[in-house]
Amino acid sequence: MGKLKRKDYKAALEPLQIELVEMARWLADTGKRLVVLFEGRDTAGKGGAIDAIAEHLNPRQCRIVALPKPADREQTQWYFQRYVPHLPAAGEIALFDRSWYNRAGVEQVMGYADAEQVRTFLRQAPVFEQLLVDDGVLLFKYWLCCDQARQEERFAERQEDPLKRWKLSPIDVASRERYEEYTKAREAMLKATHTQHAPWTLVDFNDQRRGRLTLIRDLLSRIPDKRVPEHCIEFPPLERKLRKERYTVIEPIEPVEPDED
Repeated sequence: MGKLKRKDYKAALEPLQIELVEMARWLADTGKRLVVLFEGRDTAGKGGAIDAIAEHLNPRQCRIVALPKPADREQTQWYFQRYVPHLPAAGEIALFDRSWYNRAGVEQVMGYADAEQVRTFLRQAPVFEQLLVDDGVLLFKYWLCCDQARQEERFAERQEDPLKRWKLSPIDVASRERYEEYTKAREAMLKATHTQHAPWTLVDFNDQRRGRLTLIRDLLSRIPDKRVPEHCIEFPPLERKLRKERYTVIEPIEPVEPDED
């Protein structure tokens, strides 16, 4: 199957984004809370998938959570503590660009967490998520799958593109040599945290456009009947005559020629 063309992708995405707007309206109407976790290898496409979902949603309602590395004080807290303040309130959406599963992934493989910390996390994560679900949170966990060859292509693209180069880090360089270690860590994580109350969904993201469409369709299919009446705002005709605004146009500044000695 060939790579999905941009034109076809946009045509398929638009009706899904309309449904996402309806979903957001349903959440606001019912007071439900939605949490979506996006996990996967570097370059898998987490940011693009999140942007496709959030593009037409109210940023006051839909928040993207992408936390930096923990500060010194945060490293002494209960591990899940730094994530709790970012959970949604009634009617809100929280999209986590990487989440508490950092501990079972990059922190474990790169040696930022020891074996006991990882074991504790794998034991506590299902309990933590059970508490969220029991409290009414709609929790969905996605792992974006990407082959090593495709990952290498995307690393090279980022290195060559000055607009994407900021995405590269020393950790990315080290992760290339630890592909198998990441695979083992992922399998152990899935085995320990794939539960009935918070199951994992794996999505093929070797073609990122197809992957986004698949993920969004799956997310929408998991939300209950999300259609609520739309409150249309009517604009009555103005009683006064329309006035033309007066404003000052700032002219572009001409470059100053340097003085010649």
